[in-house]
Amino acid sequence: MVPFDGQRVSKWDIDMRICDLIKNQETYQADIGQTVLETVRAMVERNIGAVPVLHNGQLVGIFSERDLMKRVVAEGRDPRTTSLAEAMTDDPVTISLNEELGNCMSVMRRNNFRHLPVCHEGKLVAMVSLRDILLQDLTDKDDEVRMMRAYIHSVPEA
Repeated sequence: MVPFDGQRVSKWDIDMRICDLIKNQETYQADIGQTVLETVRAMVERNIGAVPVLHNGQLVGIFSERDLMKRVVAEGRDPRTTSLAEAMTDDPVTISLNEELGNCMSVMRRNNFRHLPVCHEGKLVAMVSLRDILLQDLTDKDDEVRMMRAYIHSVPEA
């Protein structure tokens, strides 16, 4: 990850790739014909903030909490009759399965995204969220602190 000041925060930003982060992830996918209400219920049930939207197996959009607020609630639309096609963000930016986490963070920051679809050979394989990346960074930092403490306590006094 490259923080705002341009300094490297930890070693995982050059070593860890998206494929390492998402290897056991299950991704909920919505169909373009689903209603907003159906999709939001699935999002609430799974505690997720965005879903990829597919049409005939191809990624055509992403539907997020922000889309719900902007294109449904603020416009006074009925979520029971509004389809995802009417409310989603079309043609989303995607990231490669083999991309480094630091590059993923840069794309998110540059575009003000919290979620990115992950594709491999043109097919959706997962969604990665800012939360996923930050939790991984915290885990790495906890491990680093544990190793440093062990080192400090194992060095004989001079």
